[in-house]
Amino acid sequence: GFKVCADMVKAAVEATGVTVPVALHLDHGSYEDCFKAIEAGFTSIMYDGSHEETFQLNLDRTKELVELAHSKGISIEAEVGGIGGTEDGVTSNGELADPNECKQIAELGVDFLACGIGNIHGVYPEDWAGLSFERLSEIKAEVGDLPLVLHGGSGIPEDQIKKAISMGVSKINVNTDLQLVFAAATRKYVEAGKDLEGKGFDPRKLLKPGRDAIVEKTKALMEEFGSVNQA
Repeated sequence: GFKVCADMVKAAVEATGVTVPVALHLDHGSYEDCFKAIEAGFTSIMYDGSHEETFQLNLDRTKELVELAHSKGISIEAEVGGIGGTEDGVTSNGELADPNECKQIAELGVDFLACGIGNIHGVYPEDWAGLSFERLSEIKAEVGDLPLVLHGGSGIPEDQIKKAISMGVSKINVNTDLQLVFAAATRKYVEAGKDLEGKGFDPRKLLKPGRDAIVEKTKALMEEFGSVNQA
């Protein structure tokens, strides 16, 4: 599966003449999956060792994968402090990453660091306490200029997003927001009976409104995050 995915992305980039940098990134990869992705030709990997039995195991495996990834010329992201919610079948509560553990992982030479600061995957509950900027500040003081990654970017208020960016977050992962607008556009298409008109049942027509909705939402997020023309 990893090899097929890598080949498809390369073919798509070549066929469409994309002129901005494109990365094929493994998100929340297990130790084993990282090796498979590197072998398949991914240009970036994330080793999520936050769920390992001990922090030392996370540290040891991150060190090994940093050396391998960099020997292949690809970037690597690591994680300290489990991100709440459910991602790829792994469920955890939102944690506040230990600044000292973040420092130890950073010193291994990772390119990005995902750290728990109260963020969660999926839809945020109504009683969510918000991001811990105090912990973010403590982590930033320990890792210096290392780019930080904010997972669970869907549904965080814009003012909190922008404050996090100003404090060192350089990459924000958004998935649920895109799934929601895709679902809403597809529901609207079906409820309007479009799938019953002519060849409206053709998957290319049926899925187009959802795809267009993802594009528009992505554009809006890029504006919000300040990432337009930054490639």
